[in-house]
Amino acid sequence: MEEAVSGVKGELATKVYGDDLATLEDKADQIVRIMRGVKGIEDLGVFRVLGQPNLNITVDRKQAARYQINVADVQDAIQTAVGGNALTQVLQGEARYDLVMRYLPQYRDNKEAVEDIRLLSPTGERVSLAQLCKIEERDGASEIYREGNQRYIAVKYSVRGRDLGGAVEESIAKVNAQVQLPRGYHIDWAGEYESAQRASRRLLVIVPLTILIISIILYTMFRSLKWAMLILVNMMLARIGGLLALIVTHTNFSVSSGVGFLALFGVSVQTGVIMLEYINQRRARGFTIEEAAIEGAVMRLRPIMMTMLVATLGLLPAAMSHNIGSDSQRPFAIVIVGGLISDLAMSIFLLPTLYTWMAGDHDVLPEAEMESE
Repeated sequence: MEEAVSGVKGELATKVYGDDLATLEDKADQIVRIMRGVKGIEDLGVFRVLGQPNLNITVDRKQAARYQINVADVQDAIQTAVGGNALTQVLQGEARYDLVMRYLPQYRDNKEAVEDIRLLSPTGERVSLAQLCKIEERDGASEIYREGNQRYIAVKYSVRGRDLGGAVEESIAKVNAQVQLPRGYHIDWAGEYESAQRASRRLLVIVPLTILIISIILYTMFRSLKWAMLILVNMMLARIGGLLALIVTHTNFSVSSGVGFLALFGVSVQTGVIMLEYINQRRARGFTIEEAAIEGAVMRLRPIMMTMLVATLGLLPAAMSHNIGSDSQRPFAIVIVGGLISDLAMSIFLLPTLYTWMAGDHDVLPEAEMESE
């Protein structure tokens, strides 16, 4: 799963994009040195791209001109001796195979043998490859990683004992300040951090949209902006319990806990509607504002408590779990459990109190329902 998200074998990855492999490795090493000083960053490692020895052959054009040999002839001689050239094809049924001619292994399997490859000049002189080329052994690419048609090198790491966003954002600030990238090079911070940022951007749209839809439904139900605002205030105050639960359990805010707050909004609205509808019914039957609020708090305690207990007890095992896979479900459950406990107190004590403060003689009330005997 981690590899599918980050593209490398690690929870998080920093990818440096560019053309030159040696420059990429140098910048990756600089990033690792900087990130080692960031609190919470662990398991740092670079996916090396160099390490495969290559034999680089550079034609000396002056020497080639001296012996009247074309550069193309030199390249063709190297290709024929080392790589091989297809002379013809062998047919086996419908299969076709190239018949390739090249030097025997002992004449091409080391640097000295390649240097001794001979070319015939127009004057009839046999010239070795060492006389025409500069031949040197260098480290080349052992693996080349590409993404979006660009080469990149990856630095893997993980975050422990600290919130993901804070650790990565500190790393980004330090790397941007201390690492100078050549023109055409850039850095991407991938993995779980990228997914969290993408999810946070979606939540910035989803949360206001959710609150707007809830407000429209509440206004349609009560035909009063005042009552809709009262329930929304109760819903927003329910977040206090969720935030306190995260602080007490030393749990960092995450996308999972953000989704938990959205679920908490729904339960808070439900309890608020139960309380407000009952108080309005009491007032419609002739009770005063204070009498209706007190009776609503007393009579609705049981159904509201039952609603809270069902959800709280159901999510308590997930909130207390520390097994494999609990990292994603635990923040969600902690927010809901903590939020429901505080929402119970707010629905019984705070909401009736706010109701008496906001209510007036000209409030929109429902038609009084007949009480069953």
